[in-house]
Amino acid sequence: MIILEAQGYRLELAPDRGGSVLRLDWRGEPLMRPNCGSTIFDVASFPLVPFSNRIARGRFNTGARKGRIAPNFPGSDHPHPLHGFGWLNAWDVVEQSADGAVLEHGYPGGEWPWPYRARQSFQLGAEGFTIALSVTNLGDAPMPAGLGFHPYFPRDAQTVYRGRHRGEWYNTPDCLPSSLDEHEEAIDWWQGRPVDTRAVDTAYTGREGALEIDWPSRGLGVTIAPSDGLTTTVVFSPAGADFFCVEPVSHATDAINRAPETLTWLEPGETAEVGMTISARLLA
Repeated sequence: MIILEAQGYRLELAPDRGGSVLRLDWRGEPLMRPNCGSTIFDVASFPLVPFSNRIARGRFNTGARKGRIAPNFPGSDHPHPLHGFGWLNAWDVVEQSADGAVLEHGYPGGEWPWPYRARQSFQLGAEGFTIALSVTNLGDAPMPAGLGFHPYFPRDAQTVYRGRHRGEWYNTPDCLPSSLDEHEEAIDWWQGRPVDTRAVDTAYTGREGALEIDWPSRGLGVTIAPSDGLTTTVVFSPAGADFFCVEPVSHATDAINRAPETLTWLEPGETAEVGMTISARLLA
């Protein structure tokens, strides 16, 4: 485990556990849900590379390359592999200091027919916790690439999430997109109500501005500022849970089959990078 500290923030990383974040605190208060168990779904956050969310039945055909990815949902035979390969593999520590670290993960090619190198950079400072995630195409043909982050946040009956997006996807029961409800202008789909009032697991498109979470019972909030390439936000708020996920990502679910043009296509040797900053704030 790697521990970083600066400006009241404390970050715990687990390179060998999917390059994940185990805990992010500010002044002793957890900003992400602290690690609560032994599986990858129990960590505070993990990276999404080289794609986000599900690929239907694990099959795709870009014209130049075909792929078939086996189910990868730990402990389940769920038919749609999800979140890429980075979250289920160990990452190497490339750099480390008191307030920052760099991790790398390499994929040689296989089910995903393009080899790549992924890198995460973590930094703590006065602005908060900043993380950058990149992927480089190490193959000899153009590679579609998607990136994102999968943080878990604590939740109680008063927790409020605010994020302005133009569209909300409706899903099939197995969480594949079926239709898009889209507005001309970005709106707050919760309309200021607590997270508990909607149980969803879906993607919101056309993000505008930052994302915010408030915990009135704690007098604390966070602002999540994703980079411009993270145009979509996946929100997972299961009914009755004490957590929810707000996932800034670069594309909607199953984009490689439904809208491959929305992915970033990397030429051999080319790199794509995204990032986000999470800043703590006291509520008035």
